[in-house]
Amino acid sequence: MEIKDKKVLITGGAGFIGSHVVRRFVENYKDYQIFNLDALTYAGNLENLKDVEEKDNYTFIKGDITNIEFLSALFEIERFDGIIHLAAESHVDRSISEPLAFVKTNVLGTVNLLNLAIKCAKENPDFRFYHVSTDEVYGALGDTGFFTETTPYSPNSPYSASKASSDHFVRAYGETFGLPFVVSNCSNNYGPNHFPEKLIPLFINNIINNKPLPVYGDGNYTRDWLYVIDHARAIDLIFHHGKNGETYNIGGFNEWKNIDLVRLLCGLMDKKLGRKVGESEELITYVKDRPGHDLRYAIDASKINKELGWKPTVTFEEGLEITIDWYFDNQNWLDHVTSGDYKDYYKKQYQ
Repeated sequence: MEIKDKKVLITGGAGFIGSHVVRRFVENYKDYQIFNLDALTYAGNLENLKDVEEKDNYTFIKGDITNIEFLSALFEIERFDGIIHLAAESHVDRSISEPLAFVKTNVLGTVNLLNLAIKCAKENPDFRFYHVSTDEVYGALGDTGFFTETTPYSPNSPYSASKASSDHFVRAYGETFGLPFVVSNCSNNYGPNHFPEKLIPLFINNIINNKPLPVYGDGNYTRDWLYVIDHARAIDLIFHHGKNGETYNIGGFNEWKNIDLVRLLCGLMDKKLGRKVGESEELITYVKDRPGHDLRYAIDASKINKELGWKPTVTFEEGLEITIDWYFDNQNWLDHVTSGDYKDYYKKQYQ
């Protein structure tokens, strides 16, 4: 996809994955104007982007994709030439307690964007709508096999059901209205700036503070882990060089059982903190399993490798070391998140 001197809207750009995508585009594409649209709900943190907020080709917009009046006014002012849609409610446990919030943001919000994107596509033949999704839409795997781009959808949680629905709407708008689109489905991300409700940053913080490490069930749930900067690089490639109407699976070729991951993390943290070997493992606490917990996710990412030349560049051990070092070097960021002070950053910087 060729874009010169164009406006690219990135939704959810203050979140974990979104902030890395925004940074990559702002730094690598000086002739783009990057608009970061984020509602700044609990996981949206503008401190993630302090290093680019003064760049000439970066603009932050606070707004909610479920507010069609706001979105319509924005699209009237800014004629976007491309949209990378990452804004979503994403935490499975929260989707179990508040499913309607996930329907509102992930389904209704996506459809609002699609309706406005149709006009953009009519005005610009090079327009593209890129929808970033998850491997959880495919459901669960057994002990063998991998998710491919043709695996049938079988979501098992309100979160994955809402993302599956949004995926289907994107494809339907492509077929019905001719909207140029691409979709990607990624495995579990990890890395710097990860909001500490998710496993790796939560456990890093808990180990530092000698708090329990809650492991669901027997700990044998298996996930494929993807370093977030490798994911941002894949998004860049798909946005610019992917084929319209296609889905690309992005995975780390990196399966770990939860309990094995936790033990690896404990070992790295013991070394970092100067503790005796095995000390942090004493914090592991097995807790009641959550409903609809999928046994195993694993992605076959051969399509994006063959067609676009992408593959992970960071091993899991390297990525964990980098991630741990980042949290130790950015204690203020972690303190602001855990205390809630990060929510005041928008007021201080933008109002």
